[in-house]
Amino acid sequence: MDRESDQLPEPGDPTVIRRRWHVSLIWLVPAVAAMIGLSMLVHAWLSIGPEISVSFRTAAGLEAGRTPVKFKDVTVGMVSGITLNEDGSRVVATISLDKKMENLTRADTRFWVVRPRIGAGGISGVDTLLSGAYIGVDRGSSATTSRSFTGLEAPPTVAGDTPGRSFALRAADLGSLDIGSPVYYRRVQVGRVASYRLDEDGKNVRLQIFVDAPYDRFVTTSTRFWNASGVDVSLGAEGLKLKAQSIATIVSGGIAFATPEHDPGDPVSGDANFVLADDQATAMAPPDGAAQFVRLHFPQPLQGLSIGAPVLFSGVNLGQVVSITLDYDEDGRRFLTVVGALLYPQRLGRVLKKLQKPDVDPQRQIARFLGDMVAHGLRAQVRSANLLTGQLYVSIEYVPNAPKVAFDESARPLTLPTASGGLDHLQEQIASIVGKIDKLPFEAIGKKLDTALADLDVTLRTLNRTLGQIDGQVLPETAKTLRGAQQTLSSAQQTLGAAGGMLAEDAPLQHDLVQTLREVQRAARSLRALADLLGRNPESLLRGRPPDHAEAADESRTQPPAPDTRQEPSP
Repeated sequence: MDRESDQLPEPGDPTVIRRRWHVSLIWLVPAVAAMIGLSMLVHAWLSIGPEISVSFRTAAGLEAGRTPVKFKDVTVGMVSGITLNEDGSRVVATISLDKKMENLTRADTRFWVVRPRIGAGGISGVDTLLSGAYIGVDRGSSATTSRSFTGLEAPPTVAGDTPGRSFALRAADLGSLDIGSPVYYRRVQVGRVASYRLDEDGKNVRLQIFVDAPYDRFVTTSTRFWNASGVDVSLGAEGLKLKAQSIATIVSGGIAFATPEHDPGDPVSGDANFVLADDQATAMAPPDGAAQFVRLHFPQPLQGLSIGAPVLFSGVNLGQVVSITLDYDEDGRRFLTVVGALLYPQRLGRVLKKLQKPDVDPQRQIARFLGDMVAHGLRAQVRSANLLTGQLYVSIEYVPNAPKVAFDESARPLTLPTASGGLDHLQEQIASIVGKIDKLPFEAIGKKLDTALADLDVTLRTLNRTLGQIDGQVLPETAKTLRGAQQTLSSAQQTLGAAGGMLAEDAPLQHDLVQTLREVQRAARSLRALADLLGRNPESLLRGRPPDHAEAADESRTQPPAPDTRQEPSP
């Protein structure tokens, strides 16, 4: 039996109907959609990055699902939610970062809201006017990570990866400095102020500045920093001074630094600390060394002496006034002005080494030094620094023939003796002048002056009458006389003109005169010839004229040559 006969049903078996399943193509569409959805879920699950929370004071400019998070202007996440913290004091923004942005969760990473800002340093965040605010990120460098951060209220001044170095400055006060204020080296901006804070004791301000590379190599151990903010206007004994670093420092303040040429210093390692001076002169001055506080007792009021006034010794600024108080002298029953001053003996330089005697205790050494100088006539005086403003300063000088005074070297603080200075002499001279003026007999002088004025009035009236007579009588007669003299002068001028015309070269009178002179000359010549003839031949009066040839011969021998009459003689 073949295979087909084996598969035939036997008689009496139930009939079995077999169906074949055919898959329709319509089921491929949902299958493909399900696979795509599953792949998207897997991709989304695989692309989910870390989720962090950043707290801010306000949610201004933030919006869940729409505010991006950018690092170097590249979107690296999105704000997924905004809530309040437990006490409602701050806003907590939940941020979903991209999968590859795990390095932005370092503990020192900084977050802030970028929005339009107008400050002393200029305008920033202008691009957000159209695109909207976003959260900026500055990646930190810490090895630890965190999921909770506190956002900055203002953008950081220096990015974490900016090449350069940070330095700490200590100042007595902040002045007009602020975050972002420029730092200058030779008037070139090389950095900025990154932050500032008060010391724990509240006596100083700590500033953190950042100097960009490669300019940070110009900061050495001998570098001096000073406040170059605004315009420095000073009026003192040297006159009016006006200084300004740049226009930017007038608006937002600034810091400048320099290194003395004679002391270049060594390279700075690590975060170095420096002192911020008030001005360039103070910063570049040699080190002051230890200060010595002294007191000065003056018997007169010192209006015009202010705190900060200089204390000069032989023209050198040795210190400054730090306090001015009053004291009462029971013996003399008068008030004294007590001036406290800080002296820096180190400012004397090499002179101090020659004058000081070595001692273990610096305070005792300075006291012995001052005591020796007081014994030789050292005294403190108050002098005028500017007559226009009335400013005073303290001068420590040697006073010739100064009376000896006791000086206690063990007293603390030391008290230097004082002497009357130029100001006292000026006041005495002014008082003397005022006293002499008071003694003048102003009443008698006034009476005499009234009498003199009355006499002067009479004299002026008499002079007025005399002038009236002169104006009415003398002046008209004088005018007539002047007119007659003018006519006489005119006649004389005409006469002189006529005489000048007669004496002219081409005048007839001069021609006739020349002709007359010629005739006279010829007559004189004839008379001379006759006299010569008679001298030679006196008998010619009786006999007559001799022969012509003999006469001619005699005349040629005796008669001089006739003058040349071709040129007419001048009149």
